[in-house]
Amino acid sequence: MGLNNKKLSLTYRFLRVVGLNYSEEEYGQVSLWKVVCRVCKTYRDSFLINCVMESWILSPLLPRKIRPWILKKIGCHVSKNIFVGDHVRIDAGHANLIYIEEHAHITGGCRLLCHQRNLKGYCVGDDAAKLPYSLGEIHIGKGVMIGMETLIMPGVTIGDGAIVGAYSLVTRDIPAWTIATGRPAKVVKYISQRE
Repeated sequence: MGLNNKKLSLTYRFLRVVGLNYSEEEYGQVSLWKVVCRVCKTYRDSFLINCVMESWILSPLLPRKIRPWILKKIGCHVSKNIFVGDHVRIDAGHANLIYIEEHAHITGGCRLLCHQRNLKGYCVGDDAAKLPYSLGEIHIGKGVMIGMETLIMPGVTIGDGAIVGAYSLVTRDIPAWTIATGRPAKVVKYISQRE
């Protein structure tokens, strides 16, 4: 029956009937009020992300003022003086798990993902859509530069001063003051002290 033999909520069963295939572990006991609140937040966040973050009218203010403000409004922990390029996408449903320190630079097309299906115990014949999610915080340190179209996976910390090359897939922590690139990203250089 799932959920250690707990009865699934009426709201969850209704969501399943209308075709929304949410995981039992995460949503099995969801209330109607929680669903309504989540839907309202999703619409608000979608408006901010889709209509304001890419507004050509506001383009001079977008990278350093408006996009950081939007990330903060959605729930990210954002410090001062960050840069957010165009078409950056965050895991809006789990924005509270994203931490961006001051002077970080997140260039165009980057994706920050805080959840993924937990594949532990996944076997032949199982329904992947019923697997629970595992969540992980993303920490982007001070002065980090993330190259265009990079995907950062859950649970990753990018140390202060690190540079991540364009089109990288960051699946593991990147140490401070290093340059990492690739799919998956690997450290290719340690940045030296100024003499």
